Parts: sequence; C-alpha cells; structure tokens
Amino acid sequence: MKTLLAGSLAALALIALPNRASAQARGVTAEDYFAFETLGDPRISPDGSTIAYVVTTIDQKQNRRRSAIYSAPADGSREPQALTDPVRSSTSPRWRPDGGAIAFLSARPAPGDDNPRTQVWLLPLGGGEPRRLTSAANGVTSFQWSPDGSKLVVVSRSGPSDAAKSPSDVRHYRHANYKFNDTGWFDDKRAHLWVVEAASGRSTQITSGDDWNDADPQWSPDGRRIAFVSDRSGKAFDEGHNTDVWVIDAAGGALTKISDHEEADNSPRWSPDGRTIAFLSAVPEKSHPRIWLAPSTGGAPSKTAADNVDLIPTALRWADGGRALYFEAGVKGTTELYRVDVASRRASPVSSGERTLHLVDINEKTQRMAYGVNDPTRLDDLYVADLSGRNEKQITHLNADWYKQTQRVPVERVPFKGADGWDVDGFFMKPVGWEPGKKYPMILTIHGGPAGMFGFDWYHEFQVYAAHGWAVFFTNPRGSTGYGEKFERGIELNWGGRDYVDVMNGVDAALAKYPWVDRDRLGVTGGSYGGFMTNWIVSHTNRFKAAVTLRSISNFVSDDGTRDGQYGHADDFTGDIFEKFDLYWNASPLKYVKHVKTPTLVLHSDNDFRVPIEQGEQWFRALQHFGVPSEIVFFPRENHNLTRTGEPKHLVESIDWQVYWFERYIDGNARAVPPDAPSRGASSTSQDR
Repeated sequence: MKTLLAGSLAALALIALPNRASAQARGVTAEDYFAFETLGDPRISPDGSTIAYVVTTIDQKQNRRRSAIYSAPADGSREPQALTDPVRSSTSPRWRPDGGAIAFLSARPAPGDDNPRTQVWLLPLGGGEPRRLTSAANGVTSFQWSPDGSKLVVVSRSGPSDAAKSPSDVRHYRHANYKFNDTGWFDDKRAHLWVVEAASGRSTQITSGDDWNDADPQWSPDGRRIAFVSDRSGKAFDEGHNTDVWVIDAAGGALTKISDHEEADNSPRWSPDGRTIAFLSAVPEKSHPRIWLAPSTGGAPSKTAADNVDLIPTALRWADGGRALYFEAGVKGTTELYRVDVASRRASPVSSGERTLHLVDINEKTQRMAYGVNDPTRLDDLYVADLSGRNEKQITHLNADWYKQTQRVPVERVPFKGADGWDVDGFFMKPVGWEPGKKYPMILTIHGGPAGMFGFDWYHEFQVYAAHGWAVFFTNPRGSTGYGEKFERGIELNWGGRDYVDVMNGVDAALAKYPWVDRDRLGVTGGSYGGFMTNWIVSHTNRFKAAVTLRSISNFVSDDGTRDGQYGHADDFTGDIFEKFDLYWNASPLKYVKHVKTPTLVLHSDNDFRVPIEQGEQWFRALQHFGVPSEIVFFPRENHNLTRTGEPKHLVESIDWQVYWFERYIDGNARAVPPDAPSRGASSTSQDR
C-alpha cells in the first residue's frame, strides 16, 4: 500500500528525472499568475462517493478572480465536472446532509435584486438552477447545515437600518480598535448569528450586541444547540483578546460559557456524542495554542487533549467515532496532518514528506479524507487517502498544460547553525538552466510574521527569480513557526539581534555549500517582518548590491501608534512603547538608516493598516535624505495582503517591480525598464526582458 510519504517521494522523483520536454520549457514569469488554477475548500459528500471543491481562475481583462464549484468522484473514475459558472463566482460548497444538494456562497443577483450581496444558494444535484436560500440585508460570511438539513446557521452583520443612518459622513469611534487590515475602517455593524429555515428562508436572529462579534457557529450533533466564539468581556474593541466558546439553544436564549481561560479560545468542535467540545487556546497568551476539552454543558474545568504537541494546531476536527482528533500543523518547512488519540492523550503524524498537505476534509462513513497537496514545483491538487494516510490517490490535475510549458526548480534543504548554536533551516533553489563552472547571483528572501514559515510550498515569485538566472535562498530564523514554542519565542527582545545573526549565518552557509554563487551579486527582499529584516540588513551591512522592501516596518514607535492592532509588539519587547520606548527605537531600522548604501526599492500599499503606509514613506524619505539610490511605489486600493490577495494586475506587477530592481542593480542592466513605463505595454512579460 502506498503511504502519503511514499506518494510524496515518488512525485519528487518524477520531478527530478531529466526529460526532453523540460529542456525545451521556459522559466516561470510573473504574468503566468494569470493562468493559474487554484484549488480550494474540498468537501466530501455524506456517502463518501463524491468531492465538491472550488477552482479559482483569473479573469485578466476584468482584473478579478472567479471561482467555480466542481465535483469529482472520490475514486477518480471520471473526469471532474463544473457545477457552477465561474462568471458568477461561487465558494464554500457544503453538502446538504442527505447528499441531494449543495449549498454555497455567491453574490450573484437574484430576480429584482439591484444590489446583490453574498448569500447562501442551493444547487439541487438532480437538476435545476440554484435558488437563493438567504436574504440577509448585509450578506452572509459563513454558514453551516443543521444535522437534519432542515436549517442553516449563518453569520451576518446587523446594524442601523438605512433609514436610521446619520446625515454625517465622518467616522466616529468610542473604542481603540477601529480598523483592520483586511476589512478596512470599522462601521457600526456587528457579526451575529441567524438560524434560517431551508424550506421557507425564514430567519431568526439568535445573538445580538453592539460591543462584540460572534463567529464560527457549530451545530451540536442532535441539532438542538450551537457553539460559537465571541468576546463578551466588553473589551472586544479596546484591549480585549479574551474570546470564549459559548453554547446557545438553536432557538435562541441564554448563553452557556464553555471555555474557562482569560486568553483567546476559538475553533469549537463537538464530539460525535455531543458531550464534549474541543477547542483551541494559548495558555498563557504567548504560548502555542493547545487543544482543550470541556463538557458541552459547561461548569467544569477544561483539560488538554494531548501532552506531546509543541506545534500550532489548526483545522481541528473529530473522527474515528470520537476516539480521535485531527489537526493540521506546520513542521520544519512542511505542513502535515496529525492525529490525537483521545484515550492516550498522544499526538502522532498521519502524513510526512517534503510538501504541503492541507485543506483536509474527513468522511466518517468511509474513513477516507480529501485534501490539497502542493510542493515547490506544483500548485495544489486534490488527493484522497485513508485516514491512516495509506492508499493515496490524486484526483485532479490542475495546471497540467501549464506545467508542460514551464520549467520549475525544486527546493533543497540547507540546515545550518544560527546564533547560540541553534539549529536553523535554510532552503535553496538553483537558477533555471544552471551550468557548472558558471557564477550566478543569489536573492535572499525573508518571510513575514515573524511567526511564519518557509519550506516546501509553492512560491511563485521564487520561481520567477530562478527563471531570471538568480539562485534563491530563504530561511526560517528564530521567531519562525514549525520548530516549537521556544524557537518561535526566541524573537522576544531579539528583533534585529539573534534573528539577524541566524539569517546572515544562513547566507554564509549557502555560499559555502554552493561556491558558484557570486558573493558580489547578492540581493535581499522580504515583506512585513521580512521587510523589517531587509531594512535592518542593509542598515547593518553593505554586502548586498540591491534590496526590495515590501510593506516593511522602519520605525516601531510610529508603527505601534498607527497600526490596526494597538501596541501590537508588546510581547516582542516585554511592554508597550510607553514602557519600553528605548527598546522600540533601538530595534527600528530608521535609527541606523544613515549607514545604508544599498540601492533600495520600497513597495507599499495605500490601505495597509497592518504596517501603515507611513512606514514605507519614512524609510524612502530617509534613504533619499542620505543619498541612497531609491524609489518608492504605492499600490492603490491594496492592503497588507497585496502579494497574496491583491488585485491580480497589482500582484503580478509587484513581482515585476522586484525583477526590474534586481535586473538593474544585481545584473547591472542600466536599461532595465520599470513596469509602469509606457514602453512596457499591456502585452509585456518578464520573459521578454
């Protein structure tokens, strides 16, 4: 029987084999993004025979993403088929419990609806057009079927009616938290729960309140109660972080508090017998979250579900008739599925291999699971396997035609010693067309967070770098996830300290292992924390010939006063700016900007509330003040997530800007043309330059 590890190794072996087609293939361009097919949200039918999932593509002309729901037999016996039209985007497929229909979210218009909002729609699988199930005034953000399929619980937002709106257009707040990076400025609407009758569409609001949001509703197995998450401390929009798990009757009424921590509790999941609710919570607040179990009736202390988990569990779910809990977690550059045996309180990995396994859905009836898999050379495809991880089978072959046209580069792990002798992982990609005896530049790239992780995942921009003849090196310095709590919290009082040593030791390790890298042609780039580290590096060493800093921190003092999460670095500096002002300023690259000699490109978004635009402006103006070759590019309408969820044309252009800068200063091409130059034209591609 083939295990998940065996399947992974076989796939890597196929990638490594030389073939004539790959010799003819071109490298990856930034504009290839427009051709990608992206997998999302696989869901297995109640009988286990079929999988519904989402495929997102890019409408380049309209500059938008379009999502369609597909279905495929779980045994792979037939080709997948589209269930919805991508022109009217549809997401979040959820099987009705009898398996005869699929509900989904879409903002498609209904008859007589001039201002469509995202609502729940129902697609009967026996034939017929989708019909709208909900008519929420402010749309629906998420939903879940009741166990008997007669009702849905939905999350929507409530607030003053149009008739009650103020005549003023000012923004008026009474709380310290009034903006968030993804959603922008807060309005006076709050997220609450409604129960909707599937047959009639009649809805009943079961939670309310102006000082909190309610999220993640989960039906009890008997359909009588609903668990959800909410911060009812009264401080949700001030300095509160104390979300709790609550239970309410499906008809509404009094709340029962399930969790018992002063820290944030989230992700409630009912056991199959309805007696227990599992949830996640980090206790104490700076620690990794753990899985907790509490009686669903409340009133008793919670207890941890596993004693040996030094990971960050996500996507929690029950299986094996309540004998086990499954979760996903990042582990040393990979993402794996884990199983917790409830009786023994021990966790063990289900999957392994140098790849990313995620988006897991489990079917209890068949003891099978569906999930997405990607690696450094391939985007996500849909797979199925037994819950044990055996008998893996690939179901979809997205992007297959594109793979035939392009040459992608695999990733090699480069372990090295960081500061204090800590073990640190680096990762390396050779340039496309690498030949022994030649010298090649290298781009160092640094991830955000710092609570993030690089590894065996798909990174479009890295493949673009490699296609331009540059080696790529990336690493997981202290502060990264996937290496345990001590490693992640190693960033405390260390921004620009031992993390900097970790990164630079990694560069030295790569140069030692790959002597063909031209140490006189090194570039550095990164976003968010990676942007901070880029700024820090060029203000502390001149060994890099070019830098591109994205959504970067330059001044912790002003950042903490203007970002979306007030005083968000208190954990990193053991206090806020009023208590530890000198630590904040000493860790700010702006303090050392007079030492910068490296030509630097600054990329920042107009609506970045996580690292406000003033951070990029301060860095650019200081570089200009000290005569450093520098340019700044502002992306309109974008937020902190530009390179992940930004407008497709902006996401592509952000990569092209990086290429332009490195071509100019790493390759020494004085004729490199910026992406906004009229001569580039709409049809220009990175491959043309």
